[in-house]
Order: sequence, then structure tokens, then C-alpha cells
Amino acid sequence: MTAPTPGESTILIIDDNADTIRLLSAMVRGQGRVLFATSGAAGIEIARLQRPQLILLDVEMAGMDGFAVCDTIQRDPDLRSSAVIFVTAQSTPEAEIACLDAGAVDFIPKPLNAAVVQARVRTHLRLQAALAKLDGLAHQDGLTGLFNRRYFDSQLATEFARHRRHRMSLALALIDVDHFKLYNDRYGHQQGDACLREVAGVIRDGARRPGELAARYGGEEFVVLLPNTDHAALQTYGDWLCRRIAALNLAHPTAPTAPHVTVSVGLCALIPGEGDTAEALLHTADMGLYEAKRSGRNRPVVVVPGTPPGRAIDPAIA
Repeated sequence: MTAPTPGESTILIIDDNADTIRLLSAMVRGQGRVLFATSGAAGIEIARLQRPQLILLDVEMAGMDGFAVCDTIQRDPDLRSSAVIFVTAQSTPEAEIACLDAGAVDFIPKPLNAAVVQARVRTHLRLQAALAKLDGLAHQDGLTGLFNRRYFDSQLATEFARHRRHRMSLALALIDVDHFKLYNDRYGHQQGDACLREVAGVIRDGARRPGELAARYGGEEFVVLLPNTDHAALQTYGDWLCRRIAALNLAHPTAPTAPHVTVSVGLCALIPGEGDTAEALLHTADMGLYEAKRSGRNRPVVVVPGTPPGRAIDPAIA
């Protein structure tokens, strides 16, 4: 499967009839990237991987029917942002009500009319784009353009559960601008805001892999969620981040650490087990941040989870 081009919508057709898939594909291919599946189970797997904006879903399928597929989509937090349009030969008012009650946003009866299909797909793709824009604004920090803490907290919980299921290592980085109060005292809050935007830009540039998420955690503190990342990669990432922030060369002559803006970084990684929590992972990264500041600032400190306070820092990588 090819990746969508920037701004391109993805439409997933789930139908066990190859002729219907071909017909629908021809009708909607000009409105986005079109994927298809010939069973409900296969459609759900593709939806989890590709996150389509719109799903055209046949009701009458062998095995897992459309209602069961729609119910799975509605219950799965990774899927429920996809809008579902039911496609069915049943055109009675009772059938339409059943489809809408099941969670679909619309209903297209067979035989298919190309103009009707295209108009309804176009309408719901526009609605999805508008909702995504509103959703993005609700999740965005107004000053830096990064995600806000509320969104980060929700994504941390989701990723923690996913990494536990798949036995993968999830990592966190907590980043704090060193001596930021002194910076504000010297230059004023407007210049302080400009400084935070510059720092946020570097942090954003370092969180480009799929699933990575950078957020403003509060004040001059930032946090980065790093999926499928272990301790071995964290020191490299932390060193890179400190160098890049220093390279901004934002003058900070009153700072005891350096004559330019620097950051301290606390990092940790964990393969979540049954007894582990996302809060504990965050707390461990915070221990690393505290140690980075205590030991001189302008540095990353990687913490090994589960070790006692005072011996939490692995001397081989701190």
C-alpha cells in the first residue's frame, strides 16, 4: 500500500463482493486514496494500520457482517475517528434507522448511483477535514504550536497500553529550559515567549518518526513521547537535543550555566509490564531531569526504571 500524499484523504471499502468494490472504487477514486478489503476482519486490520478518514461498509457480508465491523470500530479508540457510511441493498426506513443507530454517519442504498455516492463521500470527507482541524486546535498549545499537556496525557495512556500489549519499549524525554526565569527577568516575557518558540521548533524537528509526539508540558518544560525506543538510543537523542538547542545561540548572559540558552533533559525507557504505570514512567523521566539539573544542567541524564532513588542513574550512560 502506498502512503497518502500530504492532505490526501484515505477511503477504505469493505465488501465481500469484488464487483461492488470495483464499482465503488471507480466512483470515488478521484476523491482520495482508495483501499479495499473483502472481509470484515481484514477491513478492521487495514483500518488500524491506515487510519482512513472514511469507510464504505457493506452490511450484508459473510462471517463478520457490517454491523459487527461498525461496532468494533466504535469501540476501538484507534479506529473511531473514521467515519462509516453503510452500503446495503436494504432500502427501507427501518434498515436506514438501524444503520444510523449502529453509529454510521450515512447510508447509501443499492443499486449504486454514481452521483449520489460521490456527493455523499465528498460531503463526509469535508466534514472529517473540518473536525480534524477543530480537533487539532483543541490539542494544540497556543504559544508554541506543539501539542498541549492534555493531549499528551491521553496519548501517553494510549501508547503505554499499546506497548504493553506488543511488548515494545516506550521512552519519554522531559526537557526544561535552564534558568528561564533569569531570561525572562532580563529580556521580558515577549522575548521569553519567542525563546520558547525557538526551543519548541528544535524539539518538533527531533520528533519526526511515526508515533513520536512533542508537547509543551507547562511553562518552560516540554515532553517528547518516543515509541519503540530503548535506553541505548536515548543518550544519543538527549545529546543531539542539547547540542541543537545550544546551536540556536540565544544569548543568555545572566545564566550561570552558559552564555546562551541551554536545556536539561531527563530520559527513560520501559517495556511496560502488568504492574507498571504511565505515571511511574513519567516520574522516572522527572528523576532524570532533576539529576540533570543537580549535576550542572545543559545535559541529558538517562534513568533506569525501578532502581532506588539516589542510585537511579546508570553511570554507564548518564
